Parts: sequence; structure tokens; C-alpha cells
Amino acid sequence: MTYDAAIDAALQRLHDEGRYRTFIDIERRKGHFPAAVWTKPDGTEKDITVWCGNDYLGMGQHPEVLAAMHEALEATGAGSGGTRNISGTTVYHRRLEAELADLHGKEAALVFSSAYIANDATLSTLRTIFPGLIIYSDALNHASMIEGVRRGGGEKRIFRHNDVAHLRALIAADDPAAPKLIAFESVYSMDGDFGPIKEICDLAEEVGALTYIDEVHAVGMYGPRGAGVAERDGQMHRIDIINATMAKAYGVFGGYIAASAKMVDAVRSYAPGFIFTTSLPPSVAAGAAASVRILKTAQHLRDAQQTAARILKMRLRGLGLPIIDHGSHIVPVHVGNPVHCKMLSDMLLDQFGIYVQPINFPTVPRGTERLRFTPSPVHDAKQIDHLVRAMDALWRHCALNRAEVAG
Repeated sequence: MTYDAAIDAALQRLHDEGRYRTFIDIERRKGHFPAAVWTKPDGTEKDITVWCGNDYLGMGQHPEVLAAMHEALEATGAGSGGTRNISGTTVYHRRLEAELADLHGKEAALVFSSAYIANDATLSTLRTIFPGLIIYSDALNHASMIEGVRRGGGEKRIFRHNDVAHLRALIAADDPAAPKLIAFESVYSMDGDFGPIKEICDLAEEVGALTYIDEVHAVGMYGPRGAGVAERDGQMHRIDIINATMAKAYGVFGGYIAASAKMVDAVRSYAPGFIFTTSLPPSVAAGAAASVRILKTAQHLRDAQQTAARILKMRLRGLGLPIIDHGSHIVPVHVGNPVHCKMLSDMLLDQFGIYVQPINFPTVPRGTERLRFTPSPVHDAKQIDHLVRAMDALWRHCALNRAEVAG
């Protein structure tokens, strides 16, 4: 085999399909986000507005979060110095896990280097803890959940997205005595729709299954204390394992699970993705803990974000643009072609200073390519107006479909 030729062929396939991914070099400016500076390939700079970030509430620049990080950095230095098992557990990690357990009303929490690793490590390890476990996974679950279910081996069943009747039928076909776990999400980030939490919990109780929910795009954003959609819907106590992140609404870094003390202890003791990974830097843990604590009482930020999302949806819908609206904070605009999607993204950035990354396969199915906007409390009315006018101009210029996509 000619290895270079194989690499060239693999990359060329992505170019041919219009889904080769490029990195946009941006510099966030503290205190000015979502304004940022784009460094073009030729080295010149352009002022832009970020419209696709996951720092949903602007907590990445919150003064109290930054102060906590500075304090921990000065006190402890840069890194943790080891894995959690070998010198890498500090008071900052303990405080963060206590904040997270309190947030979700659970006995314990366990911090990982990312929510991806938390999903992968936990779901794959549950097979070891529960021999013969059958995992029932929503068809649109995140790649990290899919990988964790796959890597753990054993039996798995994929139920149609949000289809509780199909889930029930799959469970009914299996051994009633077999251990079971239902894995799903609260907010599916590409369409912005919600999982049927109560219905799944009802079924899980009926058949004796564990429940595992990914609240990555919901923590900080929903519920009276920002614990997620399960809290908002009064179902959090019915969830056995909650997975989430500190890297989106909390504006910092890292992922975690929250569950019973026994469950967390078992995952901690068996998951290679936890055991053999260097722990978060203390400064990161301190900043995340501060952000979680602040957002427990910051309903005004959640309200402002939801208002911004509603305004953007209303204005885009008024232009007849094909938005996908399931009532969440995420605003996807359907394009349906990877080449057109990348072209629109490039034109928005170059001509209007608007940065929104194209979302193509395999993140979404082929034919459903989209631009995914994430308005925040720090996007003002002027920036929203500029975005809407730019989208109108480009849609007209490119003669694209204006028939709305409901979902």
C-alpha cells in the first residue's frame, strides 16, 4: 500500500463531497464576546461576530469565573500533576464535584476531561458493572454515546428517535430478567428538539431499567437552578445517571456524571477513561465550580438567552427561511446541500463578518445540512438585525428555498 496515496484519496473524498472541514482562526476578546477577531489565511485580521459558539450564556468571560481561575492558578500552578488516583485530586476537584452533585440532587458526581469521555467511559464501563446489560439507545444520540455503547460490547438496541412505542417494543422482545439501560438526550443539539423524559422514565420504572440522560446542551440553560430539562420537567430524581459538561453554558471545560454514590464509585473504580487520564487543571476546576454556583441563581441570563432565541427565530421565520424550531435555544437553518452550506458560511464570514460553521455529514444525515445559530444574552439587537439582513440578502442572492422546515 502507498500510504500517502491512501491519505490523499481519503481527504479528496471529503473535498469531492463538499464536507471537508476547515478551522477558522479566531481570537475571543475578554469582555467583548461575541465580538472576536478572525485571522485570515493571508495573515490579515477582520472583526467578526461569533454566532455558533457553545458558550451559550457568556460565562467564559464572567468576572467571578475568571477570578476563581486566577486564584487557583496562583495558588497551585498550571496543571494537576497526575491522574485522580495518583496525586491529581485536589480540593478544587472535590469542590467542583460537590457543586455538581448538589446541582442535580444526586449523592455524588465524577469529573472527566470532557463530556465525550464521560459518555464513552461510563457507557462502556457499565457492561463490566452489570454483566449481560442491554443498552437501548436513541437513534440520534451523540457520537460519544454511540461510541461508548459500541466499545463496551454486548447487546444493544437502537430505537427510533424519541419513539417510546418503538422502545417499548424492543424491550418487550428481550429477556425480562436481563439488566437494561435506556440512554437518551434531553436536548438534541442539531435539531434543537427535546427528549420525552417523563415517558421514558415511566417505561423504565415499568420494566426495571436504568436511565441515562445526556444533558450537555441543557445544563445551565433550563430548570430553576440550571440543572437541565429533567429539572425543568420535574423528572431529575427519576434519572439514574446524568451526563453533562462544563464547556458549554458554564463556559469553561470538562465533563461529568452525577448519580448515586455507589454508581459513581463503581464507574470511578472501573472506567479506564477516568483511571488513566490526567485530571483537570485546578484552575479549570475552580472556574467551573464558580460558574455552576453562579448559574444556580442566574435565571435572568437563561431568560435573556431564550428571548434572544425567540426573536431570532421569529425574524428568520418572517423572511420565510427554513428554520427548524422545536422550542429550544438552538436555531438551525436548513440548507440541505453540503456545498451550498459551506458557501453560505464562507460568504457570511467574508462579506458580513458573521461566523457560523456549516454542519454537514456525519454530524447530521446527508441532505439535512444546515447552519446552526446559537444566540446568547450577549448578542444585542443590532447584531441580531445584522445577521437577519445578511441571511435575507444571501438567500435571495443564491435563490434558495424559503419554505419553512417545521422539524
